[in-house]
Amino acid sequence: MDPKYLVVEGPIGVGKTSLVTLLAEQLNGTSILEESENNPFLVRFYRDRRRWAFQTQLFFLLSRYRQQEEMAQHELFSNVTITDVFLPKDRIFASLNLTPDELVLYDQIYGLLRSRLPKPDLVIYLHAETDALMRRVKQRGREYEQDMTWEYLDELSRAYNEFFFSYSDTPLLVIQTTDIDFVNNPGDLSDLIRQIRQMKGGVQYYVPAG
Repeated sequence: MDPKYLVVEGPIGVGKTSLVTLLAEQLNGTSILEESENNPFLVRFYRDRRRWAFQTQLFFLLSRYRQQEEMAQHELFSNVTITDVFLPKDRIFASLNLTPDELVLYDQIYGLLRSRLPKPDLVIYLHAETDALMRRVKQRGREYEQDMTWEYLDELSRAYNEFFFSYSDTPLLVIQTTDIDFVNNPGDLSDLIRQIRQMKGGVQYYVPAG
């Protein structure tokens, strides 16, 4: 498989941004990163999830839709595009953070937006143990993430696993990243690129040698 539109997904701290950047360099493609830091409600959300969940989630939903729509309009998919912008993952967060009434309203908006967007050629799902995720979040030092709890990150990780366990919209490559390092180990990255090119469809699970 030589995907033109490749999405890298996974919970907070798993290494999406780094891998998107590396794959764009190796595949001579365009990297497009999610604009999460532009969400004006995010800091308040981490301090008081219940109070600010709906505002935070709606902003993310519309922002992710806008970014994917712009990618399609500019025909970036004529070249290789690697991104961590993926509208379906938005509902993972919504299901964790919204009340039932808020989720009903959210789903109405989400359904209208999702049907208008193209699907990726391949989704790479990065998984890591919660302790590893928490360590990476602390290491990267984003101020607005420092109030995040281990319990929330664990809940989010389990929600991601459940989502991708039943995901079938596109080819899916699942990678366990707890003990590997794409950034500092070129062999891990080379193995991953080989695996991407060998994908035939469906779901494949991969643990690079490292």
